[in-house]
Amino acid sequence: MTQQQPTQRQPAAASEDLRSVDRELLSALRGGQSMTIGDLTDALGVTATAVRQRIDRLLSAGLIERQKEVAGRGRPTYRYGLTVLGHQRAGANPAELADAMWREIMAIDDAEVRDAVVAGVASRLGRQYLAKIRAIADDDDPVLSDLSLEERMKRLAGVLAGERIETDVRTLASNDLPVLDITACPYPSLTEAASHDRAMCRLEEQMLSEALGKQVQLSSCRLDGDDRCQFSASPETSDSADDTNQEQQER
Repeated sequence: MTQQQPTQRQPAAASEDLRSVDRELLSALRGGQSMTIGDLTDALGVTATAVRQRIDRLLSAGLIERQKEVAGRGRPTYRYGLTVLGHQRAGANPAELADAMWREIMAIDDAEVRDAVVAGVASRLGRQYLAKIRAIADDDDPVLSDLSLEERMKRLAGVLAGERIETDVRTLASNDLPVLDITACPYPSLTEAASHDRAMCRLEEQMLSEALGKQVQLSSCRLDGDDRCQFSASPETSDSADDTNQEQQER
């Protein structure tokens, strides 16, 4: 009788850029069928040693999983397949799709409908970043509502850094309040497509506010000739209102 025991290592480097040779292995597994090292050796035309090296990297990154098959008293066989994350990374680059979708949103004539769609996208992205902040928190960490805005910004900056979005958190001497600086525009082509009405700026404001659980505003912008986009606490929002909003998100 054959027993299958799926094993998957904890993701360690999924956010890193993939090597071209690793992408080739992921592509070989996209058909949905799990494959042995021998299968992959034949498919890729490389040595078994080279395949094992790629497998080790992809297992560590959480992009593939291994199944152990035991039949009788013979040596077990290992088969490899893509994880959900592996399927995502092996697929086509979504940048062109995102660009096309954003330009279609900007082409909506009804400003109210257009703004509602942008707000919906911003809210969804903000919740996704909030989930990532929670995912990397230690068991002993306090809930986000107990953290200062500066500490929340630092945690969000860590998440953004993992996505190659250059950020910096610092305190302004003028008012002793923290600000989140984004030193390089994460969506340059999309920002250009909506520069006339600053739709991307509004999206980033709402997205970051959602992720931080505190209302922030764009206080300086690269579109105005500044060297960075800077987000600071909105004076219109009280700490008590923000904490209430954050507690609702924590539930």
